[in-house]
Amino acid sequence: MQIKRVLSFYDEITSEAGQTVAPPLIKVAVAAIIDNPYAGRFERDLGPLTKASEEIGQNICARAVALMGPHKPVSYGKAGLVGVNGEQEHAVAMLTTVFGNVMRDAAGGGKAWISSMTKRVASGATIDIPLAHKDALYVRSHYDGITITLPDAPGPNEIAIICAYASRGRPNHRVGGLAAGEIKGADGLV
Repeated sequence: MQIKRVLSFYDEITSEAGQTVAPPLIKVAVAAIIDNPYAGRFERDLGPLTKASEEIGQNICARAVALMGPHKPVSYGKAGLVGVNGEQEHAVAMLTTVFGNVMRDAAGGGKAWISSMTKRVASGATIDIPLAHKDALYVRSHYDGITITLPDAPGPNEIAIICAYASRGRPNHRVGGLAAGEIKGADGLV
């Protein structure tokens, strides 16, 4: 499946609540817009979408990690938007373990389950992409997100597949829980 359009988003936070954020929090997201081959019709086998997600993921994940510059991904999340002539399941089919493993590889590894969000939308949609630590889901300091709006996308017969990464946890986090330095890394939870 050919990528028709790529949209990139970069957010750098250097101050929060009057406190300096050092190192800065870098959050990025990259979206690929593709034609939805199943728009307007029911298809039982969505395997071709899952298969195509690997190459699409390699493209956009490499772009996202490059966009972070010298900062390394510590958190990740994924999302999919499907145009109104498609089904939410079309986006879900593109965010399976196949896409997730590409995201992990681009981040230099990761053991945690990757948070995601999918929905069917009209063009110009906004989506909140959840972020969590790449090695341990229970690290509360890294529960975050990035909100993006896709101007003029996805069209009624399109799908937008999105990867997102962050360079650190939330600024000024102070709600306790497992600290990033305490990650055991055995099971993707702690």
